[in-house]
Amino acid sequence: MSRREFVALLGGAAAWPLSARAQQPSLPVIAFLSPRSADASVRVTAAFRKGLNETGYVEGQNVTVEYHWLEGRYDRLPALLADLVRRQVAVMAIPGSAPAVLAAKAATATIPIIFGVGEDPVGLGLVANLARPSGNATGINFFVNEVVGKRLRLLHDMVPKAVRVAVLLNPSNVVSTEATLHITQEVARAIGVQTEIVNATTIGEIDAAFASFARERPDALFVAPDGFFAGRAVQFATLTARDKIPAAYSERDTVAVGGLMSYGADVADMYRQVGLYTGRILKGANHRGPARAAVDQIRIRHQPPDGAGARHRCAVRLALHRRRGDRIGSRLLPCMSLLMAQSEHPTVARQCPVYSGHRLEDAEMSAFDPSADIIRGAP
Repeated sequence: MSRREFVALLGGAAAWPLSARAQQPSLPVIAFLSPRSADASVRVTAAFRKGLNETGYVEGQNVTVEYHWLEGRYDRLPALLADLVRRQVAVMAIPGSAPAVLAAKAATATIPIIFGVGEDPVGLGLVANLARPSGNATGINFFVNEVVGKRLRLLHDMVPKAVRVAVLLNPSNVVSTEATLHITQEVARAIGVQTEIVNATTIGEIDAAFASFARERPDALFVAPDGFFAGRAVQFATLTARDKIPAAYSERDTVAVGGLMSYGADVADMYRQVGLYTGRILKGANHRGPARAAVDQIRIRHQPPDGAGARHRCAVRLALHRRRGDRIGSRLLPCMSLLMAQSEHPTVARQCPVYSGHRLEDAEMSAFDPSADIIRGAP
């Protein structure tokens, strides 16, 4: 064998692995769009992956997931969706953002879209009907607007002397804002409180809203259900604790970091279900697709948070303080929060919704005496 033939043979052998890799089929790409930020979505993203895994798909092994965090910037959607459509991603998974789903639906009629929305998918025009969507979109419908009024009533129960309630809305989330505005005003009239509408679409505008509260303080704060707001849990918990404003939220994550109370659907379970649907569509996209995959609804059901026992059924005295420091409410209440129970009674959070101007640790919670006049640790 000549030297030239040997070099040619060696070069061909070195190219075999590269050629073999080039012939391997590329992994399907899931475009995951969220209105939140990445650092505020660890729990729900893990739930999405869990659902995906249950269908046999593992990120990085047999599927690629591209994460796109909008952080409330819905103006980024046109360019983002144009790029996804151009690259023909396999599926778009969009949990918790009706504006993003509507924009995706307008951008493509062929790429499957798996949504998780709190509004009526038929009313939004996403599907023809729940049983047979008849298009390229399907997914999960969880209840949001149905419990907005109940959450406002619960907040009023906790702060019975409240006269002025600030309602914080995200005007860029038009669908949710319109529904929340209508329901809160209707319920406010029924329970005899005045509502003050405050808008915020960015982190800075949330700070500005609380700065305005220093000039004209509300008796309580109602934070509208919104994906961007849900991702600002730490910010809300910090600001309300600083200003000693009792507030109600739609998701448990804010209570988990020190917020007062929440009442709403199990959003992490919705993310898991979106992951399940995404995997199923990937498996059966060739012969079924979203057009025949019925929209599922997460019903109101009982799902206690971590832990159990008397500590989570305890009654505690709620101490609320005005800016001047005088107590405006002190009454015995069940620990209320997070998930909607099938029996229509809210279950108890691991972090009991005690508002004392700072977050209470587990050791303090376990020492609560319902018969005591003042909570230990409260100022």
